[in-house]
Amino acid sequence: MKSIQRQLMAILLLLSVTVGMAQDKKPGELKSVFDNYFQVKDALVKSNSKTAATESAELLATIKAVKMESLTEAEHTAWMKVLPELKEDAEHISETNDVGHQRDHFITLSKNVYALIKVSSAGSPVYYQHCPMANKGKGADWLSLESGIKNPYYGSQMLTCGKTVETIK
Repeated sequence: MKSIQRQLMAILLLLSVTVGMAQDKKPGELKSVFDNYFQVKDALVKSNSKTAATESAELLATIKAVKMESLTEAEHTAWMKVLPELKEDAEHISETNDVGHQRDHFITLSKNVYALIKVSSAGSPVYYQHCPMANKGKGADWLSLESGIKNPYYGSQMLTCGKTVETIK
């Protein structure tokens, strides 16, 4: 009888942990930030600086509208670490039509959105991708909803330069 009780307790514990983990990864308050980030990325893939600026202005507005009280503890901790740079990069991208300058700021924007997406969820798999040639040969990363490489740092010049280094679910 005690053996059955122990097995039931173990099963209940396992289920509660599994449910808790699943709840932590559902799309939440940051999903709109991620969605706007992907719009900026798509504009840079097309080397469309005007659309990148417009989408980045929308991203900045979305960043400013995030309700911190709606974030999980992990999201809040990550958010507070990256918020100043998120704002700065979104602002810089939105204020220029120089695609090179936009791409420079997209490097740190991507790094910070990656930190957020690791503790949150975009609602679907996200591909963390890397181009070794970007950033003057130092390499640069970005996030994509597509597994195929579409490089935002070189656009049509080297559209498929890069590789997926991580799939975030």
